[in-house]
Amino acid sequence: MERDELAAWLRLLETPQVGRESARKLLAAFGSPEGVVDASSAARREVVGAVAAEALATPPDALDALIAATLAWLEADDAQARTVIPLGDPRYPDALLNTADPPLMLYAQGRVDLLHADSVAIVGSRNPTPQGKSNARDFAMAVSQAGLPVVSGLALGIDGAAHEGALDGAAGTIAVVGTGLDRVYPKRHLALAHRIVRDGLIVSEYSLGTPPLPANFPQRNRIIAGLARGTLVVEAAVQSGSLITARLASEAGRDVFAVPGSIHSPQSRGCHLLIKQCAKLVDSAQDILEELNWAAKPAVAANAQAPVKADPLLDALGFDPVSLELLVVRTGWSAAELSTRLLDLELAGAVARLPGQLFQRMSVG
Repeated sequence: MERDELAAWLRLLETPQVGRESARKLLAAFGSPEGVVDASSAARREVVGAVAAEALATPPDALDALIAATLAWLEADDAQARTVIPLGDPRYPDALLNTADPPLMLYAQGRVDLLHADSVAIVGSRNPTPQGKSNARDFAMAVSQAGLPVVSGLALGIDGAAHEGALDGAAGTIAVVGTGLDRVYPKRHLALAHRIVRDGLIVSEYSLGTPPLPANFPQRNRIIAGLARGTLVVEAAVQSGSLITARLASEAGRDVFAVPGSIHSPQSRGCHLLIKQCAKLVDSAQDILEELNWAAKPAVAANAQAPVKADPLLDALGFDPVSLELLVVRTGWSAAELSTRLLDLELAGAVARLPGQLFQRMSVG
């Protein structure tokens, strides 16, 4: 993209009084961002309100600095492709064009070809249970191994696990973030973000330097939902932002899937609500692939677990979080004996220790 075209796009998108709806109307009327900027205020007033029309008459204060920073970012000498993809560019993903509110410009770093691949979004709680995090990683790896990239939001919890699982598969992952691409949020995912840039793709509609403002993340969710053929919610509370993503996916005519969980777990109530509202209950990646009519590669079958020798303590645990005191009642064993056996199962990855001295079974026996 040439400097003048980039400058016009940034002026249109960064003028505070001009929202996405007004910008789309102006682009439809004048054909290009340069046409919008060059038009008179009177001509713009015939398309949008007076406030937006007049605001575009004066460049935003930091526009020149933003143009320079964006050009420097685009020209950086590294191995990962960096680009901006405005609406109307041949590289713009068709999946987003078919949504109610497509972003007007995308900043992308990594494998831009993934924007045109069929994909599945996997989202959920920032504070998942150990089993939920494991489920997200397993579903993502199986879906990726079947040839579908996984889209998520780089958040802590389910998002991060989904990206990691997808990177361990064949198709890779797309992270849609709520900041400028010169920032990583949360900082804890810095190494993961670098891995995604190398083997997948990071995308944002926000200009460089944009901080992680709370209002950005619900907006980011519409891009996650819009890019994917279907959205899987692994774990979510009733008020979770993941349910926003699921609603946006449904409104865009995409499939919504949910993993059921314990009726006692607050992190499963959002999934149960979605299932009541006609989300498709899934307990394996194969369910998703069949619903999408996707021909899975044989490697997906690797998600199945080998039979596990029966263990009376695992049977006593069930699949809900359980206290040591309740296990004493269920098994008749002493607290000391239970603590030793639980530690052995924890080291084997079959049991997770939760806050509040609770224990949860991690695998199907």
